[in-house]
Amino acid sequence: MQIKSIAVLIYKIHRFMPILAGAAIIALTTSQSLAYKLSEQELKIWNSPVFKKQFVKSYMAETDIEPRVTTDEREKMAKILDLISSDQMDKASNMLEKNRGESANALYDFMLANIMFQREELDNAAAVYEIAVEKYSKFRRAWRNLGLIYVRKNEFQKALPALARVIELGGGDSITYGLLGFAYSSTDNNVSAETAFRMAILLDPATMDWKMGLARAFFKQQSYDQAAALCGALIDEHPENADLWLLQANAYIGLNKPIKAAENFEFVDSLGKSTTESLNMLGDIYINDKLYEMAVNSYIRALEKDEKHDPARAIRAANALTAFGFTKEAARLIASIEELTVENINSDSKKELLKLRARLAVAEGAGEEEARVLKEIVALDPLDGEALILLGQHYGRSGKDEKAIFYFERSANIEDFEAEAKLRHAQTLVKQGKYKKALPLLRKAQQIKPRNEVQKYLDQIERIAR
Repeated sequence: MQIKSIAVLIYKIHRFMPILAGAAIIALTTSQSLAYKLSEQELKIWNSPVFKKQFVKSYMAETDIEPRVTTDEREKMAKILDLISSDQMDKASNMLEKNRGESANALYDFMLANIMFQREELDNAAAVYEIAVEKYSKFRRAWRNLGLIYVRKNEFQKALPALARVIELGGGDSITYGLLGFAYSSTDNNVSAETAFRMAILLDPATMDWKMGLARAFFKQQSYDQAAALCGALIDEHPENADLWLLQANAYIGLNKPIKAAENFEFVDSLGKSTTESLNMLGDIYINDKLYEMAVNSYIRALEKDEKHDPARAIRAANALTAFGFTKEAARLIASIEELTVENINSDSKKELLKLRARLAVAEGAGEEEARVLKEIVALDPLDGEALILLGQHYGRSGKDEKAIFYFERSANIEDFEAEAKLRHAQTLVKQGKYKKALPLLRKAQQIKPRNEVQKYLDQIERIAR
């Protein structure tokens, strides 16, 4: 299961402690894997006084989960701590480097890694923490900070064993369980993520981030009713939180309640926090509910919000509207796509729009406009077999069979369109009464791409020819 990303925890150390600077969550459809992109309002534990205090305490020793120190080591570490407390980090680092070594106490490695962590030297810090836990496998503070670094680096697979080891060594606080939940969720171990989030909530029921994580774990397990219910309870407490409304909307889609989902998407839009994805989803819901004008409005707003102005979703909707016969709405959407993407549209999307223009011209009986658009497509890409066939059909309807056959023969030289082109060519010959000439074309078309309806047509032409 895929569901616009998996917790992305971004923080930086501010003195002794990381600070979150994340991006807003993008709601995704139920077919997408649910990803975490936490906003600055979320996961406030990184800024909380409790977390700051805990991180500062990581410099202080604990008993059975700490390397033993000699009197000489204790005196050296006291001097190093004095340097750290007076913000003389360079001197402290130099002193630690001098005392480190294969047989040296793991505390030297740990303290040096802490300084690197504070300086945002995450790769170096992780490597030194690894040395510390290799020297002393029960070093809980080192395991904990190593887990924090891997979370910060989005390396959740590496964070899992470190955080699990912290809990194994008796350090199972709400933060560790919560981060373990995000790490499990990011690796699609959603049952374990649910358990970890439940433990985090048990120890800290006031932090909403763990509840959000639990709701996402429900969602990823397709327990949409539980996800929707939990989101509903959280929305009662935090009605301004757009992420909750978006997550609940996706849960409603999973429950096959698209209208309730649309209500959520509209409310998010009223908060001014709609996304390109949420507006496209709203358009999909409206188009499925035959509210075509509202659907077009949603797709246009989505395209306006999208910085890349990617027209793929809107073009797909325009194709659907054209197929349903709602040419007025399709034409408005196509015009908006052309206006908003004029500077960065790629050739494939441009061809798609031109083909839509051609189909609209056919629907409106504007034959010359259809031919003009199709010729423009062929000028862009002389090997566009579909455009060549459409152009042949146009001339066939206009009674210009020779021109029609010319374009069918051109298209037949393109492998993917050979069967369809030969079928259309044969139909033109049948219209002229040239049944025997049509038969080889029909047989070849059926050989390339067997179809029941073509076989019936072939049988009929063979009887007429005889």
